[in-house]
Amino acid sequence: MSKKFLTDVIQNSAEMTGAAAGRLAADIIAAIKTEIVENGRFSLPDFGSFTVRETPKRTALNPRTGEKVAVKAGATVRFKASPSLKLAAFAGAKKAKRKAAKTKA
Repeated sequence: MSKKFLTDVIQNSAEMTGAAAGRLAADIIAAIKTEIVENGRFSLPDFGSFTVRETPKRTALNPRTGEKVAVKAGATVRFKASPSLKLAAFAGAKKAKRKAAKTKA
């Protein structure tokens, strides 16, 4: 999903101008970022949740040279899909597989 996709959905459903829908999409994304930064978590019912996970300091290998490289500790955002989203995605995957099988035969 992209910001343009979100803007298009807002514009079509709310009958807004493109510029207003773009500002609203940007505001929604900014609000989600702020919530993740402040609370370390953001969740949408029937969609999923984003959580901040800390990554420890570690040693990795450079794939070209094979030498060991120190990697700093940091943080990453993890997404966990809700059960209803998983079910919908699974149903969509099954439908796509059946459609692909029909076109091959």
